Amino acid sequence: MATHRLTIRKQFLYVARGQRAARPNVVVQARKAVPEQSGIRAGFTATKKIGNAVTRNRSKRRLRAAVHELLVPYGQPGWDYVFIARKATADVSWSVLLDDMKAALLRLR
Repeated sequence: MATHRLTIRKQFLYVARGQRAARPNVVVQARKAVPEQSGIRAGFTATKKIGNAVTRNRSKRRLRAAVHELLVPYGQPGWDYVFIARKATADVSWSVLLDDMKAALLRLR
């Protein structure tokens, strides 16, 4: 199954009006894609509240790597997902981050 990226603000706003699962290290938003598609699309965001540019970029890199492992087995085809970094995302242990993302994706199913 193919995964694609959300890149346009309008796509992020569309997903924001969908379901939401918050965990201590990540927030996941999900919504069924408007033009029905077979793949899964994912977007990543980190606000300035979580830290400087280095921290934000590190958080998004970690989220992308975790999505690479978890989105295909736990995401739903034809849905869009947005992963929002939190303050702890950059520094939390890898296994804890994966557990939080897995729990959020399972809740959104």
